Amino acid sequence: MKSLGIDPGTRSFDLVVVEGGRVVWEESIDTTEVAERPESLVEAVKAAGSVDIIAGPSGYGVPLTSNREIVDPYRFALEVLLLTRREDLTLGIELGELGIRVYEAITKVVVELWRSGLPVCYIPSCVLLPTIPPYRKVNKLDMGTADKMAVAVLGVFDQSRRYGVDYKEVSFILVELGFGYNAVIAVDGGVIVDGLGGTLTPTGFLTIGPIDAEIAVMGREWIRSDVFHGGVAEICGKLSVDEVLDGYEKGEEPYLLAVEAMLEGVERSVKSLTPSEGVREILLSGRYSRNPRFRRLVEKRLSKIAPVRVLGTLPGAETAKEAAQGYAMVGDGVAGGFFSDLIKHMQITEACGTVLDWVFHPRLNSAKEWLYKAYIESVKNPKLLKIQ
Repeated sequence: MKSLGIDPGTRSFDLVVVEGGRVVWEESIDTTEVAERPESLVEAVKAAGSVDIIAGPSGYGVPLTSNREIVDPYRFALEVLLLTRREDLTLGIELGELGIRVYEAITKVVVELWRSGLPVCYIPSCVLLPTIPPYRKVNKLDMGTADKMAVAVLGVFDQSRRYGVDYKEVSFILVELGFGYNAVIAVDGGVIVDGLGGTLTPTGFLTIGPIDAEIAVMGREWIRSDVFHGGVAEICGKLSVDEVLDGYEKGEEPYLLAVEAMLEGVERSVKSLTPSEGVREILLSGRYSRNPRFRRLVEKRLSKIAPVRVLGTLPGAETAKEAAQGYAMVGDGVAGGFFSDLIKHMQITEACGTVLDWVFHPRLNSAKEWLYKAYIESVKNPKLLKIQ
Protein backbone atom coordinates (compact mmCIF):
# COMPACT_ATOMS: atom_id res chain seq x y z
CA MET A 1 0.00 0.00 0.00
CA LYS A 2 1.36 3.40 -1.04
CA SER A 3 -0.38 6.57 0.14
CA LEU A 4 0.43 10.14 -0.85
CA GLY A 5 -0.45 13.08 1.38
CA ILE A 6 -0.64 16.72 0.28
CA ASP A 7 -0.38 19.47 2.88
CA PRO A 8 -1.29 22.97 1.60
CA GLY A 9 0.77 25.39 3.68
CA THR A 10 0.88 29.17 3.59
CA ARG A 11 4.49 28.99 2.40
CA SER A 12 4.65 25.62 0.61
CA PHE A 13 2.73 22.56 -0.49
CA ASP A 14 4.42 19.47 0.97
CA LEU A 15 3.95 16.01 -0.54
CA VAL A 16 4.78 12.71 1.17
CA VAL A 17 4.43 9.07 0.17
CA VAL A 18 4.24 6.48 2.95
CA GLU A 19 4.53 2.73 2.53
CA GLY A 20 4.53 0.20 5.33
CA GLY A 21 4.68 2.93 7.99
CA ARG A 22 7.69 4.68 6.42
CA VAL A 23 8.16 7.80 4.32
CA VAL A 24 9.56 6.70 0.97
CA TRP A 25 9.29 9.95 -1.04
CA GLU A 26 9.07 13.68 -0.27
CA GLU A 27 8.66 16.88 -2.26
CA SER A 28 7.93 20.55 -1.54
CA ILE A 29 6.59 23.21 -3.91
CA ASP A 30 6.25 26.93 -3.23
CA THR A 31 2.60 27.88 -2.71
CA THR A 32 2.86 30.83 -5.10
CA GLU A 33 4.07 28.49 -7.84
CA VAL A 34 1.13 26.16 -7.23
CA ALA A 35 -1.30 29.10 -7.44
CA GLU A 36 0.24 30.31 -10.70
CA ARG A 37 0.71 26.86 -12.22
CA PRO A 38 -1.48 24.23 -10.48
CA GLU A 39 -0.40 21.58 -12.94
CA SER A 40 3.03 21.71 -11.25
CA LEU A 41 1.52 19.91 -8.27
CA VAL A 42 -0.16 17.28 -10.43
CA GLU A 43 3.20 16.79 -12.15
CA ALA A 44 4.83 16.27 -8.74
CA VAL A 45 2.12 13.77 -7.78
CA LYS A 46 2.79 11.80 -10.94
CA ALA A 47 6.54 12.01 -10.32
CA ALA A 48 5.97 10.19 -7.03
CA GLY A 49 5.05 7.11 -9.03
CA SER A 50 2.07 4.81 -8.73
CA VAL A 51 0.13 5.20 -5.46
CA ASP A 52 -3.02 3.54 -4.19
CA ILE A 53 -4.60 6.62 -2.62
CA ILE A 54 -3.99 10.37 -2.30
CA ALA A 55 -5.18 12.46 0.65
CA GLY A 56 -5.75 15.84 -0.96
CA PRO A 57 -5.63 19.35 0.55
CA SER A 58 -8.82 19.58 2.61
CA GLY A 59 -8.96 23.08 4.08
CA TYR A 60 -11.61 23.42 6.79
CA GLY A 61 -12.51 19.78 6.32
CA VAL A 62 -15.27 17.59 4.95
CA PRO A 63 -16.53 14.10 5.79
CA LEU A 64 -14.36 11.60 3.94
CA THR A 65 -15.03 12.26 0.24
CA SER A 66 -13.47 10.59 -2.79
CA ASN A 67 -12.81 12.14 -6.20
CA ARG A 68 -15.47 9.98 -7.81
CA GLU A 69 -18.10 11.39 -5.44
CA ILE A 70 -17.44 15.00 -6.50
CA VAL A 71 -19.70 16.43 -9.20
CA ASP A 72 -18.58 20.08 -9.10
CA PRO A 73 -14.89 20.27 -8.09
CA TYR A 74 -14.58 24.07 -8.22
CA ARG A 75 -17.55 24.64 -5.96
CA PHE A 76 -16.55 21.76 -3.70
CA ALA A 77 -13.07 23.21 -3.26
CA LEU A 78 -13.92 26.88 -2.91
CA GLU A 79 -17.20 26.80 -1.01
CA VAL A 80 -17.08 23.54 0.96
CA LEU A 81 -13.38 23.05 1.71
CA LEU A 82 -12.47 26.74 1.96
CA LEU A 83 -15.77 28.41 3.00
CA THR A 84 -15.11 31.11 0.42
CA ARG A 85 -17.25 32.72 -2.28
CA ARG A 86 -15.95 33.53 -5.74
CA GLU A 87 -16.08 37.27 -5.12
CA ASP A 88 -14.05 36.82 -1.91
CA LEU A 89 -11.36 34.96 -3.83
CA THR A 90 -11.25 37.57 -6.59
CA LEU A 91 -10.99 40.46 -4.13
CA GLY A 92 -8.29 38.77 -2.07
CA ILE A 93 -6.18 38.12 -5.16
CA GLU A 94 -6.58 41.73 -6.28
CA LEU A 95 -5.41 42.89 -2.84
CA GLY A 96 -2.37 40.61 -3.03
CA GLU A 97 -3.32 38.74 0.15
CA LEU A 98 -0.80 35.98 0.94
CA GLY A 99 -3.36 33.76 2.64
CA ILE A 100 -5.80 34.01 -0.26
CA ARG A 101 -3.08 32.74 -2.58
CA VAL A 102 -3.23 29.51 -0.59
CA TYR A 103 -6.99 29.35 -1.21
CA GLU A 104 -6.45 30.03 -4.89
CA ALA A 105 -3.83 27.29 -5.07
CA ILE A 106 -5.99 24.73 -3.25
CA THR A 107 -8.99 25.46 -5.48
CA LYS A 108 -6.99 25.03 -8.66
CA VAL A 109 -5.31 21.87 -7.36
CA VAL A 110 -8.60 20.21 -6.40
CA VAL A 111 -9.96 20.89 -9.89
CA GLU A 112 -6.79 19.56 -11.54
CA LEU A 113 -6.78 16.43 -9.37
CA TRP A 114 -10.45 15.81 -10.24
CA ARG A 115 -9.76 16.17 -13.95
CA SER A 116 -6.82 13.80 -13.67
CA GLY A 117 -9.01 11.00 -12.34
CA LEU A 118 -6.44 10.15 -9.65
CA PRO A 119 -7.54 8.18 -6.53
CA VAL A 120 -7.93 11.25 -4.31
CA CYS A 121 -9.87 11.58 -1.06
CA TYR A 122 -10.54 14.62 1.12
CA ILE A 123 -10.53 14.38 4.90
CA PRO A 124 -12.32 15.92 7.91
CA SER A 125 -11.27 18.62 10.32
CA CYS A 126 -11.59 18.24 14.08
CA VAL A 127 -15.06 19.73 14.49
CA LEU A 128 -16.55 17.03 12.24
CA LEU A 129 -15.23 14.15 14.36
CA PRO A 130 -17.68 12.26 16.61
CA THR A 131 -15.00 12.00 19.31
CA ILE A 132 -15.49 15.67 20.25
CA PRO A 133 -18.67 16.04 22.35
CA PRO A 134 -21.31 18.18 20.57
CA TYR A 135 -21.56 20.63 23.47
CA ARG A 136 -17.91 21.59 22.91
CA LYS A 137 -18.69 22.43 19.29
CA VAL A 138 -21.39 25.00 19.98
CA ASN A 139 -20.66 28.21 18.06
CA LYS A 140 -17.30 26.92 16.91
CA LEU A 141 -16.06 26.16 13.43
CA ASP A 142 -12.27 26.06 13.58
CA MET A 143 -11.36 23.50 16.23
CA GLY A 144 -8.41 22.50 14.07
CA THR A 145 -8.49 22.38 10.28
CA ALA A 146 -7.89 19.18 8.31
CA ASP A 147 -4.11 19.62 8.35
CA LYS A 148 -4.11 20.08 12.15
CA MET A 149 -6.26 16.97 12.51
CA ALA A 150 -3.69 15.12 10.38
CA VAL A 151 -0.85 16.28 12.67
CA ALA A 152 -2.78 14.91 15.65
CA VAL A 153 -2.96 11.54 13.88
CA LEU A 154 0.84 11.55 13.62
CA GLY A 155 0.98 12.55 17.29
CA VAL A 156 -1.09 9.56 18.40
CA PHE A 157 1.11 7.18 16.46
CA ASP A 158 4.31 8.89 17.64
CA GLN A 159 3.46 8.71 21.35
CA SER A 160 2.18 5.15 21.10
CA ARG A 161 5.38 4.03 19.37
CA ARG A 162 7.74 6.05 21.58
CA TYR A 163 6.36 4.80 24.91
CA GLY A 164 5.10 1.41 23.81
CA VAL A 165 1.49 2.08 24.82
CA ASP A 166 -1.82 1.23 23.18
CA TYR A 167 -3.63 3.99 21.29
CA LYS A 168 -6.25 4.11 24.06
CA GLU A 169 -3.48 5.13 26.52
CA VAL A 170 -2.26 8.08 24.44
CA SER A 171 -2.75 11.52 26.01
CA PHE A 172 -1.28 14.85 24.92
CA ILE A 173 -1.88 18.47 23.97
CA LEU A 174 -0.68 19.28 20.47
CA VAL A 175 0.59 22.82 19.88
CA GLU A 176 0.94 23.70 16.21
CA LEU A 177 3.10 26.78 15.59
CA GLY A 178 2.56 27.65 11.94
CA PHE A 179 3.55 30.57 9.75
CA GLY A 180 0.00 31.85 9.65
CA TYR A 181 -1.78 30.25 12.55
CA ASN A 182 -1.27 28.53 15.87
CA ALA A 183 -3.58 25.71 16.97
CA VAL A 184 -3.99 23.65 20.12
CA ILE A 185 -5.61 20.21 20.08
CA ALA A 186 -6.41 17.90 22.99
CA VAL A 187 -6.05 14.13 22.61
CA ASP A 188 -7.23 11.71 25.30
CA GLY A 189 -7.54 7.96 24.97
CA GLY A 190 -5.91 8.29 21.56
CA VAL A 191 -8.74 10.36 20.06
CA ILE A 192 -9.27 14.08 19.52
CA VAL A 193 -11.58 15.40 22.25
CA ASP A 194 -11.22 19.18 21.91
CA GLY A 195 -9.41 21.83 19.93
CA LEU A 196 -8.79 25.50 19.30
CA GLY A 197 -7.91 26.17 15.69
CA GLY A 198 -5.92 29.04 14.26
CA THR A 199 -8.75 31.55 14.54
CA LEU A 200 -9.54 30.48 18.12
CA THR A 201 -6.02 30.72 19.58
CA PRO A 202 -5.03 34.30 20.42
CA THR A 203 -2.41 36.12 18.33
CA GLY A 204 -0.83 33.94 15.71
CA PHE A 205 2.03 35.11 13.55
CA LEU A 206 -0.40 36.34 10.87
CA THR A 207 -3.85 36.04 12.37
CA ILE A 208 -5.61 38.05 15.08
CA GLY A 209 -7.23 34.89 16.49
CA PRO A 210 -10.50 35.11 18.45
CA ILE A 211 -11.89 38.61 18.41
CA ASP A 212 -14.02 40.50 20.90
CA ALA A 213 -17.50 40.75 19.37
CA GLU A 214 -17.59 44.44 20.33
CA ILE A 215 -14.49 44.99 18.19
CA ALA A 216 -16.05 43.03 15.35
CA VAL A 217 -19.16 45.21 15.24
CA MET A 218 -17.01 48.35 15.41
CA GLY A 219 -15.26 47.21 12.23
CA ARG A 220 -18.64 47.27 10.47
CA GLU A 221 -17.47 45.26 7.47
CA TRP A 222 -15.07 42.32 7.27
CA ILE A 223 -13.85 40.44 4.22
CA ARG A 224 -12.58 36.86 3.83
CA SER A 225 -8.90 37.79 3.88
CA ASP A 226 -9.22 39.66 7.18
CA VAL A 227 -8.53 36.39 9.02
CA PHE A 228 -4.90 36.69 7.89
CA HIS A 229 -4.33 39.99 9.68
CA GLY A 230 -3.92 41.30 13.22
CA GLY A 231 -1.16 39.03 14.47
CA VAL A 232 2.54 39.40 15.26
CA ALA A 233 3.45 40.33 11.68
CA GLU A 234 0.90 43.15 11.70
CA ILE A 235 1.97 44.46 15.11
CA CYS A 236 5.66 44.49 14.19
CA GLY A 237 5.44 45.24 10.49
CA LYS A 238 7.71 42.25 9.82
CA LEU A 239 7.12 38.97 7.96
CA SER A 240 10.30 37.39 9.36
CA VAL A 241 10.05 35.71 12.75
CA ASP A 242 13.81 36.07 13.20
CA GLU A 243 13.61 39.85 12.79
CA VAL A 244 10.80 39.89 15.34
CA LEU A 245 12.85 37.79 17.76
CA ASP A 246 15.87 40.06 17.27
CA GLY A 247 13.80 43.00 18.48
CA TYR A 248 12.28 40.95 21.30
CA GLU A 249 15.66 39.86 22.62
CA LYS A 250 16.82 43.49 22.64
CA GLY A 251 13.79 44.41 24.74
CA GLU A 252 12.36 46.68 22.04
CA GLU A 253 8.75 47.53 21.34
CA PRO A 254 6.51 46.57 19.62
CA TYR A 255 8.36 43.24 19.51
CA LEU A 256 7.96 42.65 23.25
CA LEU A 257 4.24 43.31 23.02
CA ALA A 258 3.73 41.02 20.02
CA VAL A 259 5.80 38.06 21.19
CA GLU A 260 4.48 38.14 24.76
CA ALA A 261 0.91 38.25 23.42
CA MET A 262 1.58 35.24 21.23
CA LEU A 263 3.31 33.26 23.98
CA GLU A 264 0.61 33.99 26.52
CA GLY A 265 -2.06 33.07 23.97
CA VAL A 266 -0.44 29.68 23.45
CA GLU A 267 -0.02 29.08 27.19
CA ARG A 268 -3.59 30.02 28.06
CA SER A 269 -4.95 27.90 25.22
CA VAL A 270 -3.00 24.87 26.42
CA LYS A 271 -4.17 25.39 30.02
CA SER A 272 -7.79 25.68 28.89
CA LEU A 273 -7.63 22.28 27.16
CA THR A 274 -5.56 20.44 29.78
CA PRO A 275 -7.74 18.20 32.02
CA SER A 276 -7.36 18.34 35.79
CA GLU A 277 -5.60 14.98 35.81
CA GLY A 278 -3.05 16.33 33.33
CA VAL A 279 -1.63 14.82 30.15
CA ARG A 280 1.42 12.68 29.41
CA GLU A 281 3.10 15.49 27.44
CA ILE A 282 2.77 18.54 25.21
CA LEU A 283 3.84 18.04 21.60
CA LEU A 284 5.12 20.91 19.45
CA SER A 285 4.81 20.92 15.67
CA GLY A 286 4.74 23.38 12.79
CA ARG A 287 7.20 25.71 11.11
CA TYR A 288 8.09 27.75 14.20
CA SER A 289 8.60 24.69 16.39
CA ARG A 290 11.74 24.23 14.28
CA ASN A 291 13.01 27.72 15.13
CA PRO A 292 15.30 27.12 18.16
CA ARG A 293 14.89 30.61 19.62
CA PHE A 294 11.12 30.62 19.45
CA ARG A 295 10.84 27.01 20.56
CA ARG A 296 12.83 27.74 23.73
CA LEU A 297 10.43 30.55 24.63
CA VAL A 298 7.43 28.28 24.15
CA GLU A 299 9.02 25.40 26.06
CA LYS A 300 9.77 27.67 29.02
CA ARG A 301 6.11 28.64 29.23
CA LEU A 302 4.60 25.20 28.71
CA SER A 303 7.00 23.06 30.75
CA LYS A 304 5.16 24.30 33.87
CA ILE A 305 2.08 22.42 32.63
CA ALA A 306 3.52 19.12 31.35
CA PRO A 307 6.70 17.75 29.77
CA VAL A 308 7.29 19.31 26.36
CA ARG A 309 8.92 17.83 23.29
CA VAL A 310 8.91 18.31 19.53
CA LEU A 311 6.63 15.88 17.72
CA GLY A 312 8.50 12.99 16.15
CA THR A 313 8.29 12.02 12.51
CA LEU A 314 7.75 8.81 10.62
CA PRO A 315 10.81 6.70 9.80
CA GLY A 316 12.39 7.93 6.57
CA ALA A 317 11.09 11.49 6.85
CA GLU A 318 13.71 14.17 6.30
CA THR A 319 12.16 17.43 5.10
CA ALA A 320 8.38 17.01 4.91
CA LYS A 321 6.17 18.80 7.40
CA GLU A 322 4.23 16.86 10.01
CA ALA A 323 0.88 17.64 8.39
CA ALA A 324 1.88 16.07 5.06
CA GLN A 325 2.92 12.91 6.90
CA GLY A 326 -0.40 12.90 8.75
CA TYR A 327 -2.35 13.34 5.52
CA ALA A 328 -0.56 10.33 4.02
CA MET A 329 -1.23 8.30 7.17
CA VAL A 330 -4.96 9.06 6.99
CA GLY A 331 -5.07 8.05 3.33
CA ASP A 332 -3.17 4.85 4.07
CA GLY A 333 -5.51 3.94 6.92
CA VAL A 334 -8.65 4.71 4.95
CA ALA A 335 -7.44 2.40 2.18
CA GLY A 336 -6.73 -0.43 4.64
CA GLY A 337 -2.98 -0.02 4.91
CA PHE A 338 -0.47 0.02 7.77
CA PHE A 339 -2.36 2.72 9.72
CA SER A 340 -5.86 1.27 9.31
CA ASP A 341 -6.20 0.36 13.01
CA LEU A 342 -5.17 3.88 14.02
CA ILE A 343 -7.65 5.58 11.68
CA LYS A 344 -10.40 3.24 12.86
CA HIS A 345 -9.55 3.96 16.50
CA MET A 346 -9.68 7.74 15.90
CA GLN A 347 -13.07 7.36 14.12
CA ILE A 348 -11.99 9.56 11.22
CA THR A 349 -14.18 7.79 8.66
CA GLU A 350 -17.23 8.42 10.88
CA ALA A 351 -17.08 12.21 10.48
CA CYS A 352 -20.26 13.79 9.14
CA GLY A 353 -22.03 17.10 8.63
CA THR A 354 -20.70 20.54 7.74
CA VAL A 355 -18.43 22.74 9.83
CA LEU A 356 -21.27 25.21 10.47
CA ASP A 357 -23.74 22.68 11.86
CA TRP A 358 -23.05 23.69 15.48
CA VAL A 359 -23.22 27.46 14.94
CA PHE A 360 -26.30 29.21 16.33
CA HIS A 361 -26.69 32.90 15.49
CA PRO A 362 -29.34 34.59 13.34
CA ARG A 363 -26.66 36.50 11.42
CA LEU A 364 -25.21 33.17 10.26
CA ASN A 365 -28.40 31.37 9.21
CA SER A 366 -27.89 32.27 5.55
CA ALA A 367 -24.25 31.16 5.69
CA LYS A 368 -25.30 27.78 7.11
CA GLU A 369 -27.85 27.36 4.34
CA TRP A 370 -25.27 28.39 1.71
CA LEU A 371 -22.72 25.85 2.93
CA TYR A 372 -25.31 23.08 3.29
CA LYS A 373 -26.53 23.72 -0.26
CA ALA A 374 -22.98 23.82 -1.65
CA TYR A 375 -22.16 20.51 0.05
CA ILE A 376 -25.21 18.54 -1.06
CA GLU A 377 -24.99 19.91 -4.62
CA SER A 378 -21.25 19.41 -5.17
CA VAL A 379 -20.94 15.77 -4.03
CA LYS A 380 -22.90 12.56 -4.39
CA ASN A 381 -24.29 10.98 -1.22
CA PRO A 382 -23.28 13.74 1.25
CA LYS A 383 -22.72 12.54 4.80
CA LEU A 384 -25.11 14.68 6.83
CA LEU A 385 -25.74 14.82 10.55
CA LYS A 386 -28.50 12.39 11.52
CA ILE A 387 -30.42 15.18 13.27
CA GLN A 388 -30.95 16.96 9.92
